[in-house]
This record gives sequence, structure tokens and C-alpha cells, in this order.
Amino acid sequence: MSKPVEVEDYDPRWPEVYAMLSEPLYSALSGIAQRIEHVGSTSVPGLAAKPIIDLTVVIGTRDDLPAAINALRAIGYHHEGDLGIPGREAFTTPPGAPSHHLYVCAKNSPQLAQQLMFRDFLRAHPDIALAYATLKRSLAERFTYDRSAYTAAKSAFIEQTLTKATDLTQSGDSGVPNDAPQ
Repeated sequence: MSKPVEVEDYDPRWPEVYAMLSEPLYSALSGIAQRIEHVGSTSVPGLAAKPIIDLTVVIGTRDDLPAAINALRAIGYHHEGDLGIPGREAFTTPPGAPSHHLYVCAKNSPQLAQQLMFRDFLRAHPDIALAYATLKRSLAERFTYDRSAYTAAKSAFIEQTLTKATDLTQSGDSGVPNDAPQ
């Protein structure tokens, strides 16, 4: 049986865990990484989430990927490929590290743009973030031991939210207030 899907209330320590995880990444990827983004539900203040930090290392181009793979291997990460999501390379979590997912994307990757747009839209729209949390809790109960079904069942909500965010951006309104956390 697989590990159960557990959605928890927002933990204000999640940004601290992100910061702790990103420090050795910045050191190892010096000259390779342009930045490291905290993405996923743990990056949205107040949003209930699985207690797993998602980090995305942003590189200049896909040509930088082999250097990133080698640098990450040196600190205990192993490349898993794109796991079916083109433009987003996944890495295993080193033993003993806090629970997290690590990805690498080129700065012009559509996958990266979608991750950041979704995160920023939820940060700017607490009502939509609350609806997302409600959905995730319901799905976690329904698909407690089926992570694939849990993830798939969130897809329609994510797509609808990205459509709203894109529509606002195209209308000249990003939907993100100037004082929203980045």
C-alpha cells in the first residue's frame, strides 16, 4: 500500500524549511542556477497542503541541465527525468532530508511559467486558495491511498485557475496586487 495522501493546515514554518533546503542548492549550483523558487501549495501563505516542500531550480537554458545534474548528484540528488512533464526535470530527495520535491526548469519553460502563475494567483486570491484547499482535503479523503488519482482529480481546478490567471494577464491585470509576496 502506498503512503497516504495527507493534507495539513498551513504551517508557518514551511518558508523556513524552503530556505534551509535552498541554501545547499545555491552553494552547489553556483554559476548554474539563476534562482530557486518555492512553488506548490506550501508556498502559498494560509493554504492547506501535503507537508512536502516543492522547489524549482531555474537555469538559463536546457544546455545548463547536464551541469545542474552533476552538481546535484554531488550533494545526494539523483536525476529521474521529466516524469512525463516535458520541461520539468525531477530529482530524488537525499536520505535524511526534510520531505521535498526538487525540479529543474529552464527560465523560458512553459512549465515554470505555469507553476509561478498558479502560485502567484493563489497568493493574490485567498478565496480561490480556500476553494483549492477544500478540494484538496476532499480528494485526500477520497483518494487516501491513490496519489495518482488525487493528483489527476486536481487537474481541472488547476487548469481553470490558470485560465483565469491568463485571462487577467492578457487583459493587463495580472491579478496580483503590487504588495503581494513574491
